[in-house]
Order: sequence, then structure tokens, then C-alpha cells
Amino acid sequence: MESRAKILGHPVHPMLINFPLGLLPTAVAFDIVHLSTQNPRWNDLAFWMIVAGVIGALFAAVFGLVDWLAIPARTRAKRIGAVHGLGNLVVVALFAASLYLRYQTAETPSTAALVCSFVGLGLALITAWLGGELVDRLGIGVDDGANVNAPSSLGRASMRPAHETFRTGGM
Repeated sequence: MESRAKILGHPVHPMLINFPLGLLPTAVAFDIVHLSTQNPRWNDLAFWMIVAGVIGALFAAVFGLVDWLAIPARTRAKRIGAVHGLGNLVVVALFAASLYLRYQTAETPSTAALVCSFVGLGLALITAWLGGELVDRLGIGVDDGANVNAPSSLGRASMRPAHETFRTGGM
């Protein structure tokens, strides 16, 4: 199924997710630099990366919801989309909690703030993979002939070498 929210013929949700997927991991990287250097400037940068990442994630979520609502019910794609979306809400909540905790301790982020960010990043890696599964494996948002019940890309059939897939005409 093609995306219901498009700009100039391209799906909006995949365009917007690049912002939180870049900004939030960058905040964690800045946290690591801050921990190793104790330079408060890195803490400030991480704070603002999280602000921008959370705003970007919430904006992208609106368009993700529009696309998810259009997925046929009782399909693998609908289930994966639900886990992807709900998981990303937890990611945003974790980073928002980190933001709140950082605001309370302006000089140095608390251990709880760092844990929220690091756990949020770990979960974001999983939800990003699920988003990739929706688009790359199931064709959600990009193909009207999407296979909304295609098996997981982690399955045996998908592990065949590319030349074998080409030779046999597909999976």
C-alpha cells in the first residue's frame, strides 16, 4: 500500500524520521564525550539535540499514524506497525524523561537521565529495524502491491544469496 501522506509524490513519514534518528543518537554520542571530557558544553549540545529529536519524532509520528491506519487489519504489517509505533512512543518518552531530568541538573546530567537516553537509543535501534521491515520487506508506504503478510527478513528464505533469488525469480 502506498503512503496516504505524500509531498510531491514521496511519502512524508520516511522523510521525517531521519531527524530523530540522527539527532537522538547524536545526543547519546555527546553524552559519551561529556562523560569522558567533563566539558559542560557537550551536555548543553546533548540537551538541545534531544529537544530537536523529540519534536521531530512527534512530528514524524503523526504521518506514521496516518500510514498505519491505512494498513489492512489482521495483517503482519499491521502488527509490526503497531509495535514499531508504540515502541517509538516509548523511545520518545524515555528521551523526554531524560530531558526533564537534565533540566533539573543543568551542569551535569544525572545517571537516571543518561540511562533514559541510552535505553531509548537501544530501543530506537529495534524500532528502526521494524520500520525498515515495514518498508523494505513488506512494501508499506511505497508499493500499492505490497505484500502485507510477507515473512520476516530474518527467516531462512530471505537468507538466500542475491544471485539465487534472482535466478529463481524471487522468494
